[in-house]
Amino acid sequence: MKDGCFERIALIGVGLIGSSIALAARRAGLADRVVGSARTEATVEKALQLGIIDEGFSSAAEAARGSDLVVLCAPVGVCGAIAEQINAACAFRDGAILTDVGSVKAAIVADVGPHVPAGVHFVPGHPIAGTEQSGPEAGFAELFDNRWCILTPPESCDSTALGRLKSFWEGLGSRVQIMSPGHHDLVLAITSHVPHLIAFNIVNTAAHLERVTDQEVIKFSAGGFRDFTRIAASDPIMWRDVFLNNKEAVLEMLGRFSEDLTALQRAIRFSDGETLHRLFSEARTLRRGIIEAGQDTDAPDFGRRGGGALDAEADE
Repeated sequence: MKDGCFERIALIGVGLIGSSIALAARRAGLADRVVGSARTEATVEKALQLGIIDEGFSSAAEAARGSDLVVLCAPVGVCGAIAEQINAACAFRDGAILTDVGSVKAAIVADVGPHVPAGVHFVPGHPIAGTEQSGPEAGFAELFDNRWCILTPPESCDSTALGRLKSFWEGLGSRVQIMSPGHHDLVLAITSHVPHLIAFNIVNTAAHLERVTDQEVIKFSAGGFRDFTRIAASDPIMWRDVFLNNKEAVLEMLGRFSEDLTALQRAIRFSDGETLHRLFSEARTLRRGIIEAGQDTDAPDFGRRGGGALDAEADE
């Protein structure tokens, strides 16, 4: 069997991320068989109709049984309960790899880790890819191409299992980075979580302005505000769980953000054009660095399929 290839992959959740994993794995020939489960029967049926999975199940334990790779593609807040259910049913295959796609890692380690039996290799993961769309029909094989996937293995992680999962994600098109769960959460707090929080807040602020009608907000939306609304269209259940499970890092980054925002506020109040120009130039330089690193384009639509390349988790 070639590196990164598995006999049977179980996707616990077949929304955007789960379905994209299935499609990318088929494209690369990394799975002999792909099965899945979801919260609703309708989601399982849709995944079967679209040919995303070979077999669908009503429970995570049924899907996991006999699988040598189990991927938790569910909101962070329920991953612990799912792992507990699979373990209670003795459904983990000996030697299997258990991973996830959540954008918070310390909470996943704390919630899922206690339910991983001896002989099963737990390697938390997080693909930095997604759109604001959800459901099996939202998935596409190219979602992970040239995107980063972060793996946060525990210190006792089996090196062979880690290598297999790394090869799997590389086969899906990703570039892989290894880091600790805590560092991951700090990095993602500023690159993903706080930006989403700002987007949710500014869209709600616009919606609640008494002297501006909803129709005016929609009619006269400039590009910047439209980008915020695109981000704010992300799944509310998923993002609720993200903020509840990464609160320390998010609050730390919010404090830093508030301090920097105060500096901008002072510069505007006191007509300090030099400070404004310096700060805006620094931000512009960072944007250029993102483009040069291949993580975005300078195209008018940012090169995004379906409206946006966001950090996302499957929610079905």
